[in-house]
Amino acid sequence: MDTGNPALDSKTAKILPWIIAVAFFMQMLDGTALNTALPSMASDLDTTPVHMQSVVISYALTLAFMIPASGWIAEHFGAKRVFMAAMCLFTVSSLACGMATSLPLLIVFRVVQGIGGALMVPTGRLIALQTYPREQFVDILSFITMPSLVGPLIGPTLGGLMVEYLSWQWIFFINLPVGIIGILATARFMPTIAKSDEATAFDLWGFLLFGGFMLSTTIGLEGIGEFHFPLEITLTLLATGIISIVLYFCYARHKTTPIFAISLFAVRNFRIGILGNICARLGNGAMPFLTPLLLQLGLGYSPMQAGMSMIPMTVGAIVAKWVVTKLVHQFGFKPVLVINTMILGVMIAIYSLITTEMDYWLMLAIFTVFGLVNSTQFTAMNTVTLVDLSQRQASSGNSLFAAVQQLSMGMGVAVAASILDCFLDASSRQAVLAALSSTYLCLGAIAFISTLLFLQLGKSSVK
Repeated sequence: MDTGNPALDSKTAKILPWIIAVAFFMQMLDGTALNTALPSMASDLDTTPVHMQSVVISYALTLAFMIPASGWIAEHFGAKRVFMAAMCLFTVSSLACGMATSLPLLIVFRVVQGIGGALMVPTGRLIALQTYPREQFVDILSFITMPSLVGPLIGPTLGGLMVEYLSWQWIFFINLPVGIIGILATARFMPTIAKSDEATAFDLWGFLLFGGFMLSTTIGLEGIGEFHFPLEITLTLLATGIISIVLYFCYARHKTTPIFAISLFAVRNFRIGILGNICARLGNGAMPFLTPLLLQLGLGYSPMQAGMSMIPMTVGAIVAKWVVTKLVHQFGFKPVLVINTMILGVMIAIYSLITTEMDYWLMLAIFTVFGLVNSTQFTAMNTVTLVDLSQRQASSGNSLFAAVQQLSMGMGVAVAASILDCFLDASSRQAVLAALSSTYLCLGAIAFISTLLFLQLGKSSVK
């Protein structure tokens, strides 16, 4: 297989994953820490917490719309140049967000920050895909995506600490030293990856159709999970998204160089990995949303206690970094994903047993095991999706994968919120616990059933 990897000296090979991980960390921490600060931000900016949701949705919509273009931009202008520009944009806009004096200004700066994030993370993963041999990709992806697993768990806790002891501005200001170090390291150590020899025009119509699908579906899912839109509005948005993606596929079949080639789905493990990501995330993608509700509303913990109690999940996720690579190299992707997905479904269902009577240390043990299994799932699932793509397919396939990930996270929360609403018939602690218990059982079943998809995996070029 043509990997087109530039030669790396040993020092660069060790430092490069840290640089990419910094980008992942900045984006994930910023997105997950912000929710805890919205009431404080609303007070400072002389508005209401309800209106502050526009700060969150403007960023999410920018990501949804811009991610599909990231592959073409990286190919056209060079991955290193785009990555560095995106990191600069994200860092500078973080400073601007922290200095914003009104809600409209903050929204504008969040849109700019979203553009940086939409280019920074997919391009970082593309650089890893194009730089390292495929047999090392499991180890590299396991490392650079660790912030994606840790961020949603520690973000709310860290955000709460900064709001309580500093100010909400520090949720943005914390990106400044991290971003500056990342920019300098990128300039010094990141190799220059040659631009594509086959210059193609930007597929504007394909971008608009796929972007329309991403925007409509994202708003529709947010309407279910966060904003509780009226049913007719939600259905209209989701129907618009479906129509847009159908039109895109019809269009792309007759386009020589569409923004996402239909031929990507001819790669068996890419096709199954994309579907597996969607289905598995319907189960475990909502855990960062549900677990704080379990701890705070169901068990009566304070936000600080809840945040501290979720740390064992992070510990489990970090331990999995060393476990998953050994498992995949020894047994291959298919056995690992089939067995781990079944365990994941069982672990999600076990959350239904957590009550006020459960021993605290037993609950922390459940959290730790879940963190380990969840991290193993994401690392193996993400790697098998991308590892068999050729150098020519890498950019487009990576961008499509990033877009699907963005959507599936919203789908996970929307499905969980809908299931929870079905079971929740009172606001008492006991009623909340009962509804959460039933929701965990449903999500565990969804994750368990997604095992059927991974049974269809073929033998990877790595193993």
